[in-house]
Amino acid sequence: MGPVEKAVRDDVDQLGDLVGVEPSLSEMAFTLAREIDAGGGEDGRQLPALNRELRATLAQLLAARAPEEDDDDLGDLAEPS
Repeated sequence: MGPVEKAVRDDVDQLGDLVGVEPSLSEMAFTLAREIDAGGGEDGRQLPALNRELRATLAQLLAARAPEEDDDDLGDLAEPS
């Protein structure tokens, strides 16, 4: 296991239990990280695309964990109407 895959696995482990599509997204991230560690194919020409896809996959994985915004209209109490 290379350094990128190890880092991604460590990050995903910190998320705890995976639900919904999170296991699939995690596996995609592991595969992308493994390909990056392997050099990116085609003499490294695929590295930029692999990096973009890994970032997008991790962002999607983390987006599901982001706290939901409170939509109760009380956040603007300090603002006069």
